[in-house]
Amino acid sequence: MAPDRPTLPPVRLHSDAELARDALAAPLLTRAVRLARWAGPETRVGAGGELVDEQLPAAAEALGLADDEDGEAYASEAWRVAVDTGLVEVTDPEEAGGPDEAEETAGSGAAGEAGAGEAGDGAGTARPGGNLALLTGGSPQDVLAIWLDAFETVFADAAAPYVDDLEALVGEDGTIDFEALDWDPEGEAEFLEGVLGNLYLLTVSEGGAGEGPVPLPALAASMVVPEDMGEPTDAVLEQVSDAMMRLDEQFRILEPVGLVTYEPVDEALMVEENTEGGTDAAPAAEPFDEEDVSRYGMVRLTPLGLYAIRTRMLEAGLTAPAVGELADKGADVLLDGIAHYPQEAARAETTGWIAGRAAQDAARELLAAARGADAGAPLRRLHAQQALSLVGADAEPAVREVLDDRELGGLARVWLAERGAADIPAPPESMIFWLAVDTIAAHLDADGDLEELQDLIEGLTGRHGGFFEAVWRVDHPATADVLDAMGRLHRDKPTAKEARKAAFKARSRA
Repeated sequence: MAPDRPTLPPVRLHSDAELARDALAAPLLTRAVRLARWAGPETRVGAGGELVDEQLPAAAEALGLADDEDGEAYASEAWRVAVDTGLVEVTDPEEAGGPDEAEETAGSGAAGEAGAGEAGDGAGTARPGGNLALLTGGSPQDVLAIWLDAFETVFADAAAPYVDDLEALVGEDGTIDFEALDWDPEGEAEFLEGVLGNLYLLTVSEGGAGEGPVPLPALAASMVVPEDMGEPTDAVLEQVSDAMMRLDEQFRILEPVGLVTYEPVDEALMVEENTEGGTDAAPAAEPFDEEDVSRYGMVRLTPLGLYAIRTRMLEAGLTAPAVGELADKGADVLLDGIAHYPQEAARAETTGWIAGRAAQDAARELLAAARGADAGAPLRRLHAQQALSLVGADAEPAVREVLDDRELGGLARVWLAERGAADIPAPPESMIFWLAVDTIAAHLDADGDLEELQDLIEGLTGRHGGFFEAVWRVDHPATADVLDAMGRLHRDKPTAKEARKAAFKARSRA
């Protein structure tokens, strides 16, 4: 049985080796590696594994950021990634006050930094972890697994609230008053997950951004504006603007791990929301200058980002196909798999599949998989014919083997004619009309361009005199449905009426 249509369009991924190189070049992972190599017996950490305040200047210096005003913040972030990915191993965490204190001060993201300075003189020490060696001596898959862990840490940071005065939220017992933040952790994570999912769709969909960037207003609108809404209301546009500002913060956090490339919102577009308080507000989401849309923020998933979001989708149980994953499967799986791929992706998948087989073997597999009387068979045969067009001339003996086959003889003749082969036997009339029904049924199932389908229908009826008188007698499972469709789609009313009459005869005959 053919599988359901894929939930998502197929994506073209770089090889694991290329992705691993990208991962190793990500600024945040590079910093984490440098700190892991810097760590030693004198490196003091707090109960949550974070560097104590006194260690941050040295860590920033190890990164070459001693003169950067944000150097210590970058060092703290990179250290957290190093610990979370196993590049650094924290030892003796109990010595700073016991497990209870460790639980109270541990955390991640912006909120998790609270208490880092209060960790006292250090809850333990640190040393290079076992995963550090995997980055240089492991496989590309090892590198990508470590990078995905780094991405998880950064994702949590991006979903955390931004707080100007975090110390004000820390109680006397050292714990954080999360309720005062008015923060819904699950809701924030779901929102960011949805944003990245929409960015993935806007990137891989046919006619989508492809390798180009997506404007931040379009991405924000995809999360806020209902699909059935016509002209957005002022309230909805305000929500879009707020979402843009939240996304601007989040993409600034996600860029250093290599997930995206991001061109931030132009600060000159900000407007003063409250002149007394001096609070910056989001730029209006609409109207915006379409000629300079980049001023409103532009974001693009990197090849590494496409890999990461697809991985998360697969883990969530979604069907997220990738071009090339059918290369070692049977022809039946290939034809069902590409049934609703965009044309370019289907061609790329098929080319890769054929490359691993001898021409005659590939042709025989495709022809065998194309047989059948099930509902998906016509579309399967159409894709088999398209796949055969990519097979070399060496396949001719295998193609000639099916010339007398009612289901395959027509497409075999097409293949031979396209290659200028000699001695192609004329098809019997019954085969011509059977192929016509099969071809239209395939295009109906493909949900292709309506005008192209109408042209196909009118071309077939125009080439054959007495078309409907012959077609209603064709012993094909889709004959009546095809004639019904012809009655709806043919632009000539008398001909459309003939088609409907023929459909009635076909059903009566059945």
